[in-house]
Amino acid sequence: MQVLKFGGTSVGSIENINNVKNIINDGKPKVIVLSAMSGTTNALVRISNYIKNGRPEKAIEQINELHVHYFKTVDSLLTDKALNQDVKNYINTIFNFLVDSTYESHSILLENKIVAQGELLSTYIFNCFLTQEGISSALLPALSFMRIDKTNEPDFFYIKQHFEMMFNKVPEATVYITQGFICIDDAGNISNLQRGGSDYTATILGAAINADEVQIWTDIDGMHNNDPRHVENTRPIKNLSYDEAAELAYFGAKILHPQTITPVRADNIPVRLKNTMNPDAHGTLITNNYSENGIKAIAAKDHITAIKIKSGRMLNAHGFLKKVFEVFEVYETPIDMITTSEVAISLTIDDDSNIDKIVTELEKFAAIEVDTNQSIVCLVGHSIVHHPDTFKLFQVLQDVKIRMISYGGSNNNISLLVPTVEKVATLARLQDYIFRLIA
Repeated sequence: MQVLKFGGTSVGSIENINNVKNIINDGKPKVIVLSAMSGTTNALVRISNYIKNGRPEKAIEQINELHVHYFKTVDSLLTDKALNQDVKNYINTIFNFLVDSTYESHSILLENKIVAQGELLSTYIFNCFLTQEGISSALLPALSFMRIDKTNEPDFFYIKQHFEMMFNKVPEATVYITQGFICIDDAGNISNLQRGGSDYTATILGAAINADEVQIWTDIDGMHNNDPRHVENTRPIKNLSYDEAAELAYFGAKILHPQTITPVRADNIPVRLKNTMNPDAHGTLITNNYSENGIKAIAAKDHITAIKIKSGRMLNAHGFLKKVFEVFEVYETPIDMITTSEVAISLTIDDDSNIDKIVTELEKFAAIEVDTNQSIVCLVGHSIVHHPDTFKLFQVLQDVKIRMISYGGSNNNISLLVPTVEKVATLARLQDYIFRLIA
């Protein structure tokens, strides 16, 4: 059995919903993971924020606007009167809950409940649409089996056990539909896998049922060799290894949630990235195989803060790095890049929520410099640090203002830290140099 995930744009219009129907309607059994329709999660977050900021009237205004939008969508999609009314009744239940939420005190639990409604809506509507189109389908509520533990990691034993229970409980079907993104926590409260988490849902389920393949369907022909939003003449990559895909996802390739690869790589379950609007395109196949060596793709990650930690006491002193890392451990702040010299350490973080506290602690034993508005530009490919052409990369660096370089920490990754204002120019320059001159 395959697991197919469709993102918000894939179910964001009547045309695209019909495309999804045509893609899945091949008679083969499959599990479908759906995101909320495009724009819905952003609207729900706005509703939650209005409640949080004591502006219930603005929340009601947004709720009513979204309510009207969903009724129009249903009228365009469902011509069967009984199904049309059934879905509208369900939509009314959802939006009555949202209205009632405006009278409650805001909390993270309430926010999670509000944001979860997008996936509940999209899956219910799509299931009824398939029924209208004569396709055998069944709805599997993710909140009955998708669970994270106290460390916010997937509880695979619980997921596998409860998915099987729910799977055996619903009527037999060809297509089984469930929600991406949403889950319950270890206390049974509604939670989620963070933005982009529907990809993660798909591979978690793929691992739980030992799927033949997991497919991530979105609005682009696979993972590109650079960011097509900023660089011209990029091209999709036909094949990536798990390591390469994981590096690209973590360092900014928006097509894939950073944790997507983790659940499936141990069982060597292929992941295929496809375009809902161009289903015949090859897309990108991610497996355990390395297709070629050398630089294969470039990605960039924004909102990076660089911290320089300088102390004369670091010279020939053991334990200094330990003291530094303990500060970041206390404030649960991961480090992305790190470089060292005899008297200083430079490192980067992408979560600056505790930056003031971190700096205060570090200043107790070192002089600190903080640079904000930085970006990590990451070059990825199998064994690139050993490839004979890689040295040519550094010939172009004279034109780029680089704050840090990470080389050798991974055989598959070279990372450059640049000011965010220079990111797009850096991506374009590297694209031209690497994929035009070296190719």
